[in-house]
Amino acid sequence: MRSSAAREVTAWEALGGTDTFDRLVRRFYDGVRNDDLLAPMYPEDDWEGAIWRLRTFLEQYWGGPTTYSEQRGHPRLRMRHAPYAVTPEARDRWLHHMRTALDELDLAEDLEQMLWQYLERAAFSLVNRMEAP
Repeated sequence: MRSSAAREVTAWEALGGTDTFDRLVRRFYDGVRNDDLLAPMYPEDDWEGAIWRLRTFLEQYWGGPTTYSEQRGHPRLRMRHAPYAVTPEARDRWLHHMRTALDELDLAEDLEQMLWQYLERAAFSLVNRMEAP
């Protein structure tokens, strides 16, 4: 006898899977590349690497593939961001570019709010300096 139990849909699936996260992250980095405060925090020759890291991290967080941890280990976000001056201004600019990218996805309101609330919490948690050095 086959089970007819319904499988629970992950947030990653509800949000649209890899396609949605790839569009979000690529649009986000389009803004970051031209931001005089944020762009210098990224290796000029590794934008695709930055895109991959953020996309796979977000996918894993929201219940998608665990590729990020399989290849990079535990996310350790605060440690990985420690070398950079993540000031309130940098946080706000990061959120600005992410908000622009998120708005372009045209997600259902409940999904958009869920994702945005996480992104805001994450951005605020990574502030590690109150002013630029």
